[in-house]
Parts: sequence; structure tokens; C-alpha cells
Amino acid sequence: MDEYRETLQTLDDWDTYLLKESGLPGPRGNLELAQVVADEGNLELFRRYTAYTADQAPVNSPYEFLAFCGVVGLGRLLAEGNTGLLETLRIHASDPRWRIREAVAMALQRFGDVSMDQLIAAMRKWSKGTPLEQRAAAAALCEPRLLGQAKHARAVLKILDGIMATFERVKNRRSEDFLALRKGLAYCWSVAVVALPSEGKLLMEKWLVTADKDIQWVMRENLKKARLARMDSEWVKKWIK
Repeated sequence: MDEYRETLQTLDDWDTYLLKESGLPGPRGNLELAQVVADEGNLELFRRYTAYTADQAPVNSPYEFLAFCGVVGLGRLLAEGNTGLLETLRIHASDPRWRIREAVAMALQRFGDVSMDQLIAAMRKWSKGTPLEQRAAAAALCEPRLLGQAKHARAVLKILDGIMATFERVKNRRSEDFLALRKGLAYCWSVAVVALPSEGKLLMEKWLVTADKDIQWVMRENLKKARLARMDSEWVKKWIK
């Protein structure tokens, strides 16, 4: 990352360099470079990059990387106090490209690093929105480094609990948006529960006994996560059985 930073500081035009070093097309974009761009760029650059739509910068194209960098960069500015960017990120949370949705979560986590209370307050609102907004809220909050305080882990567990309660109102369980939410929740619970096991396990148990097949799938996937086994292997074995 230091090398990337030094290189960017010598360039007047970053686009060609970023497109070349993006890692796309490929299985993994250059996340390290994206973080450096977010650190070093400005609002004008980020807005120009986030203007690349799915039509102009399709999935797995180098130009998608520019959009990714722009979204993560908005997170840095949000963390620095530009809270108006929360609504901009909320729009990007519904982008059809999965990498851009991941960038939203990464951007929000930068905000959480400096003000977890504010992030939680904002994500409470998102968690009552569309499936993709709910997915963004869960993915942003369920990051181990953000859950060191019990009050934060407790608040995140309540948000996850509220999202699960909305499943019964979903009319189309096969929609891409709902499936993206379900996939995200398949790991999020394990992160939050490990942060506050005594309360987290009780909440998980409530959903583990539900008859809803999609909720059952989410809970089973979480039980497979190694972090839960490290927390309490006997409890995990019991509920898998």
C-alpha cells in the first residue's frame, strides 16, 4: 500500500494506472489499491468515479474498479464529517453490481471506525428499508473490529433480529435482492454472536427453531462458521444436531 501511495502521489491522472492495476477482470479486485485511493482522493474524484454506472462499467470490468474506489472514498469523507454522504451511499447500496455493494459496506465501516454510535443509528433506518439496504446494514455492522464494546454488539444483534422478522413479509423469496440479503446474513450472525455470546446465542436459538425455510438456511450457514465453533463447540454441535 505504501508503494501504491507513493506512485499515486507522482501522477496527475490516476485513471490509466488504476485501470491497469485493478485486478479486473479476475476473481479479486485490488482492494489494497482501492483503500489507498480512498485515502488520497477528493470528493470531485470520487463523484466522477461513482458516476460509472453498471452499463458503463459492468461487473468484472476494470472500470468497475473505478466505481468501487469512488464509493469507498465516500466512506473516508463520511468519516471525516460529511454525513450528507450517507444518503448517497444508501443509493449505491442498491447497485446491481455486487462489488459496488461491498464497497458500500467498506465505506460505512470507515464511518464506524470513528463513530460507531452514529453508524448504528443510521443502520437502524436502513434495516427497515429494501432487502439490499438491509443487506448493506448487516454487512457494514458485522465487522469484528467494530464490535469490541458490548453495547455496540447488543445493538447490532437487535438490528439483525429485526431484519429476520421482516422475512415473513417478503413476497418474492426468489428475487436477486432477497437472495443477496439471505447470503449476507449467512455469516453476519456468527460475527455478532461471537462479539456477545451470552445474548447472541439466545437470539440465534429463537430463530433456530423457526419453521421458515429461509431462516433455517441462514442459521445453518452461520453454524458452519469456525468462529462459532471456537466460541462454544458444544453449543454448535447441539444445534447442528
